[in-house]
Amino acid sequence: MSPSTETSESREFASELKFVVPATRAAAIRDWARDRLAADPNGSGEAGDTYLTTSLYFDTEQFDVYRRNGSFKRSKYRVRRYGSGPILFLERKLKTKNLVSKRRSTVDLSELPRLSDDKAFRDWGGFWFQRRLLARGLHPVCQISYERTARVMMTPNGPIRFTLDRDVRAAPVDKAEFQPLIDSELVTSACILEIKYRHAMPALFKQMVVKFGLSPQPVSKYRLAIETLQLAHEQHRKSAKAVVYA
Repeated sequence: MSPSTETSESREFASELKFVVPATRAAAIRDWARDRLAADPNGSGEAGDTYLTTSLYFDTEQFDVYRRNGSFKRSKYRVRRYGSGPILFLERKLKTKNLVSKRRSTVDLSELPRLSDDKAFRDWGGFWFQRRLLARGLHPVCQISYERTARVMMTPNGPIRFTLDRDVRAAPVDKAEFQPLIDSELVTSACILEIKYRHAMPALFKQMVVKFGLSPQPVSKYRLAIETLQLAHEQHRKSAKAVVYA
């Protein structure tokens, strides 16, 4: 739960809850958080707490991650970029129930094509990530971008984090490179609110949930993107056609 562009790797689990918030209510919730939490130190804009996040997501030819088949349902692999910066974050997000952990390391934007190699080299900072991609048969399938508002606070029980994502967009990709955002499709008109904390839910977040009548629900930007772009449906049609004509 370190700041969004922290370069260290983290294996510690944290609790994560998500909420789907209508755009008409998002501004009030954002203002409430701004009055009570500090701006993410890596944010910008007038309030110093916003930034553009763009990620490449990986899946198998059969979309096992999307379909949550076997061990694929517990983890997602992605390459994340903040704004137009030259530093990329190679990430594996592991989730068990409402607990999440993240392993991440940094590489330069110029190194992104190395993920297309059919062999992983130990002398590269992205070795662990590429080795996992090769072992699990993962390749780039879509790009997701959104504007994030992030607020943070340190409490006696550890850091807590509030993020509100709007204008979530997606585009299909077939190789490890970032596409122009102008080609992306809107995947939801709602905003996605996430809160992260360790141990019990902080009283501050309990107040927010009650004040705005929020109900947690499972929501995945990746699944929304795949469904909006109909990528898994297209793969299913191709597989069916291959069987018919085999």
